[in-house]
Amino acid sequence: MGVPTNKTELEKAIRLNYGSLLKELSSITYKEATKKELEGHTKGSLMNVHDLVAYLVGWGELVLKWNRLMDNGEPVDFPETGYKWNELGKLAQKFYIDHAASDYKHLLEKLDATVTEILSLIAGKSNQQLYGTPWYTKWTLGRMIQFNTSSPYANARARIRKWKKSKEGDQTKKNDTTRRQITSIQSQTSPKKRNTSPPKKHSA
Repeated sequence: MGVPTNKTELEKAIRLNYGSLLKELSSITYKEATKKELEGHTKGSLMNVHDLVAYLVGWGELVLKWNRLMDNGEPVDFPETGYKWNELGKLAQKFYIDHAASDYKHLLEKLDATVTEILSLIAGKSNQQLYGTPWYTKWTLGRMIQFNTSSPYANARARIRKWKKSKEGDQTKKNDTTRRQITSIQSQTSPKKRNTSPPKKHSA
């Protein structure tokens, strides 16, 4: 799906990308979600699925905060108070810490509630409000929402699918190694066949 350019497309993109992501997240166990095996949001770092969901929740909550402050005519610190746009790696770490105490199931519920609230926010805006005028610098409100919802959902799904595929490959290698070991052991312990053929006659 291309970049949304109106209210209907934005709603569709969020629902579609979040739905696809949720299918991947729902099949992950609590134990798997806490293993730091995914490439992190800062170069050279690792994170787990729990951190990834915390990251999505964090950005979703920021979208809601920005809009709440804007609607009330209050100043907004973009992207967040104490952080600049060139410090998004540090902001990601903040999101991990903010939600570290939430168990995986509760965090998924938080993400779902955040997505529902963002869709409600969009429903309450006109297409003109979303895409008809710049909202932050040159960006419309619709684009700012998309940057921090549907696009990260698609990216997160791709990360998780890559991680799952890697784990499947590792498991296949383990299974192959185990089979080779078993075959080797069996060949070493199986009794040697006796030679039952008659002795050869020696020539005179």
